[in-house]
Amino acid sequence: MSAPFRVLGIDPGSRVTGFGVVEAHGSRLCHLAHGVLRVKGELALELRLAELFHGLAEVLARWAPDAVAVEGVFSCRNARSALVLGHARGVALLAAAQGGWPVFEYAPALVKRAVGAGGAASKEAVARQMRAFLGITGALRADATDALAVAICHLHRARVVTLLQQQPRARRRPPAWPRLSRAVYGAPR
Repeated sequence: MSAPFRVLGIDPGSRVTGFGVVEAHGSRLCHLAHGVLRVKGELALELRLAELFHGLAEVLARWAPDAVAVEGVFSCRNARSALVLGHARGVALLAAAQGGWPVFEYAPALVKRAVGAGGAASKEAVARQMRAFLGITGALRADATDALAVAICHLHRARVVTLLQQQPRARRRPPAWPRLSRAVYGAPR
């Protein structure tokens, strides 16, 4: 049996950031932890970001993952909201990078597809999939659910890459293009 591989998934937000820790033991997934980091909304943005950084640094130190997976950007209708979310994502990337953890980013639609919920699935559909995959009972906060899904997405992607790397490389042949007559090329007959 291969060594366990632990991933911390992060769903960044400027007020609420979700995290989820999932470990793979061969083909079996084990839920280790999930939760949310809340920062006081009345604080100035720079203080919220500093508080978020310290909270993520504590989660990283506590769970010591082998990799960190962060949910990527999605389109926002409000430019200010997108900018603030970008700041929170930057803090998550910085906290992981400063700790020396490898960081991977995944688009929200890819995350949903990776857990079998479909690219345009609702938060409830993702939560149902997380409960089924990880055997979690009870209510799950959407931010934590998304973070668990990001971690599972990375585990699935890493497994595929590993399998591809383990397969012997086949000799590659150029594609068999059909022979075309000169008339097709436009040459005189």
